[in-house]
Amino acid sequence: MPINKRNVLRYTAWTVLTLLVLGIAGAVYAYTQRERLLTIAIERAVKKAKRDYDLTVHIGSAKFTGLTSLSVTNVSVVPADRDSLTRVDQVLVSVRLWPLLVGNVALSELSIENGFFQVVKRDSLTNLDSILKRRKDSTDTRKPRTRTNLADVAENLINNLLTKIPDDLNVRNFDFRVVDNDKQLNLLASEARIDNGDVTSTFLLNRNEAIWHITGTASPSDKEYDVNLYAVGKPLEIKYLEQRFKLKAQADTLHAELRDVDRSRGEFRLEGVGSVRNLRLNHPALSPNDVVVQRAAVDANLFVGENYVGVDSSSTLHLGEVSARPFIKYTLPDAEAGTGKTIDVQLHTDDMDAQALFNSFPKGLFASLDGMKVAGKLRYDLRFNFDTAQPDSVKFDSGLTPDGFRIVGMGRTDFRRINQPFIYTPYEKDKPVRDISVGPDNPDFTPLNYIAPDLKNAVLTSEDYNFFTHKGFNEKAFRVSIATNYKAGSFKRGASTLSMQLVKNVFLNRNKTLSRKVEEILIVWLLENQRLVSKERMFEVYLNIIEWGKNIYGISEAARYYFDKTPAELNLGESIFLAFVIPSPKKALNHFQPDGSLQVRNVRGYFKIIGRIMAKRGLTQPDSGAYGFYDVRLREGLRQQVTPQDYVESDSLSTDPSEGGGMDDLFNRLLNGNPDDDQKPATQQPAEEAPVVRPTRPADEPAATDTVKTRKQLRQERREQKRREKEEKKRLEAEKIIE
Repeated sequence: MPINKRNVLRYTAWTVLTLLVLGIAGAVYAYTQRERLLTIAIERAVKKAKRDYDLTVHIGSAKFTGLTSLSVTNVSVVPADRDSLTRVDQVLVSVRLWPLLVGNVALSELSIENGFFQVVKRDSLTNLDSILKRRKDSTDTRKPRTRTNLADVAENLINNLLTKIPDDLNVRNFDFRVVDNDKQLNLLASEARIDNGDVTSTFLLNRNEAIWHITGTASPSDKEYDVNLYAVGKPLEIKYLEQRFKLKAQADTLHAELRDVDRSRGEFRLEGVGSVRNLRLNHPALSPNDVVVQRAAVDANLFVGENYVGVDSSSTLHLGEVSARPFIKYTLPDAEAGTGKTIDVQLHTDDMDAQALFNSFPKGLFASLDGMKVAGKLRYDLRFNFDTAQPDSVKFDSGLTPDGFRIVGMGRTDFRRINQPFIYTPYEKDKPVRDISVGPDNPDFTPLNYIAPDLKNAVLTSEDYNFFTHKGFNEKAFRVSIATNYKAGSFKRGASTLSMQLVKNVFLNRNKTLSRKVEEILIVWLLENQRLVSKERMFEVYLNIIEWGKNIYGISEAARYYFDKTPAELNLGESIFLAFVIPSPKKALNHFQPDGSLQVRNVRGYFKIIGRIMAKRGLTQPDSGAYGFYDVRLREGLRQQVTPQDYVESDSLSTDPSEGGGMDDLFNRLLNGNPDDDQKPATQQPAEEAPVVRPTRPADEPAATDTVKTRKQLRQERREQKRREKEEKKRLEAEKIIE
């Protein structure tokens, strides 16, 4: 049967007309009842605020002043038993009609006069506590919600925020406050306007401390913004940050631009730009000096998926004259897939002009490199992937690739100076100890060829066995360090190579800052890749300057001080002992008995470990005993300084397998990477020991059993000792993380 097009059009027209009439009728009814509906809506909102957040909301009056305009006066929000959160004398608001018809509230006009919003912290309590810790409804019997889609959360949050920014804004005399016990921050918006897309504003910081301006353009309906923040006659600065966090931060201009907000293929995406000019930073953890970044910017493309957030590789970081492409992705754990929290970070650059890179380093960050002249090109690549469910599978690769790179002129520091005799000054608690000449004019200086091979091999085995084959860095040790520290829940080991230890001691101050660590890495790269210093000379200087005891510096002083020998006369046991004390040189005498022999506990196990590794690598003969442990005797003149100590005939490195760790664990760790320069395994720390019968050296070194305590008692003592060591390490953790 043929379709009559005229009838179809007629029916469609009647349907549309009917819906239009019903819509108009509904709108007319809503308009006539709008005051009553407004009262009901306000009452519900006030009750919900009290029920869910324990907030007392007061509204003096609320009435419509037009079709979509509303006037509200005397608004206040007060949390229970806390300081007021906000108060406003008058609010005039208008919404856009078309979004309202589909259930979305988008502001077209907003006027606020006389009021404040404040965050108040008194001791550990704030007036935001009730909002951040929403009350649970005991009558809610709904099933637990499934995992929230992060893309939905981000989209709702951003859209709700942006739609609440009106096309026309007028704010007068509104104060933003932060009260942190005895510290206070005030930012008074004397005037803030958006008028026909133009943004103009004036803010008074702490009443008369500074005048800030925000200028630019805004198109809330299109979700596009381009604004600048600057101060009049002085840099932007918030002294509260310095008072609260010891962070001094200044900037001439901050710029922010929102270009696009979109949802596609299950991801929420946001594109924008941020930049800063003449940023000045000072913080004890960053650098002892002011750090100045003349220009930095980011073209950011952010993405949020169902269970992940990140920065897309199409983003670009700009620092001075160079740029890089970052990629960051953080994924929530997935129990079904067997994955934990996953972090994926990449950073890549194209070939950069080397001088442009050095010119772009923030001023005050790397003092020793200031003024350096270079030529050629450099490219940097970083890849890092970490799954908390599989920490041992961590992936880390970092490399600075040169192309025709060369040093044309040294900067403030000539790193080649260690090829010639020089003066080294060690420091203790930021005070110089004494000057040490590193060269032939010092009778205690010992050339590398005059040091016992056992000593050199023991130190390399303990500190950095791959020293002569790597180019300054041991990425395998770094990966092991990340996994070990994560599983321990604290800083247990680092990945410093012997090259890094040398640079830290010779060229850098002892400030434990982030900038010093990065500067250390850069100097090591220059030394190793430009062959400024031979490996042999680096090792020679290292052995002649490191600390081996209280005011004992260099291998010659150490050999004479402990054993009344020259470095060439050291035997295997003495060499392993000196390698053992490098991480904690001031505790060296604590490992001896009054007769000059070594304590068994903590020390003999270490000898076995280092000896086994050296034997495995063909550096010494296999030994069924303890690789010279019983041959070590402290010189007689020092024995009177040794405090008598009771001890157990047991090695804490040979622990019960059920307790984890032990000698085999340390053996494997040393084979796969060395502890940090300031770290050694916790089991090497001195321990309190129980009184026992003193052992003598058996011919075949059997396991000692002559004790007056049971195995159970000894295990309990070891557990208690580990607990005390753990508490002590937590206290030192902050310093060691930077080191």
